[in-house]
Amino acid sequence: MRITVFGATGGIGGHVVRQALDAGHKVTAVVRTASAFELEHPSLEVVRVPGLDAAETLREAVDGSTAVISGVGPRGRKDGPVASRSTQSILGAMEATGVRRFVAVSAAPLGPIPADEGFLNRRLLYPAINAFAADVYADLRVMEADIRASVTDWTIVRPPKLTNKPLTGRYRTVVGGTVPRSYSLSRADAAHLMLAVLDDPATVGQPIGVGY
Repeated sequence: MRITVFGATGGIGGHVVRQALDAGHKVTAVVRTASAFELEHPSLEVVRVPGLDAAETLREAVDGSTAVISGVGPRGRKDGPVASRSTQSILGAMEATGVRRFVAVSAAPLGPIPADEGFLNRRLLYPAINAFAADVYADLRVMEADIRASVTDWTIVRPPKLTNKPLTGRYRTVVGGTVPRSYSLSRADAAHLMLAVLDDPATVGQPIGVGY
């Protein structure tokens, strides 16, 4: 499988690239021109672009791929609508080149609150998180709406707080929902799930909650 990875220099994207190569896939890593990216591998192609805000410049990286994975997202509340703007361009490039399978990372607070979630989490934790990062989640909501409206065979992965802990391959998932009482997930495990869903037709057109 040939996989194009956006956000390849980021925490999740970097893990996606390495895990995909380890699994025997061919990978096209899309990185900004000024970004440092030193990984070398016989099955890795690196495409450098000035930015992710124009679909025309991304077509070469997407053309011929089996699937596209995006780990692009804001790194802080002051980054602006990074996720939605980049995703609009990625979707445009995919439509122009006929690539259908798309997996993108979002965030757990955009999912529904589980019916069996604890009272304190329902009344205090979830509202506090949404209020603290309101701009970030507004950007992700626009991103998710654009993905849902696209012609792609999409899957949206919604992890909780991300950590730099190692890959375990052991986590809980809820297709179309949110994992109850889940507070963290390693970036390596988020990448693992994003690769795992590529061949799972049950995840097409679905958001997936994930967490420990």
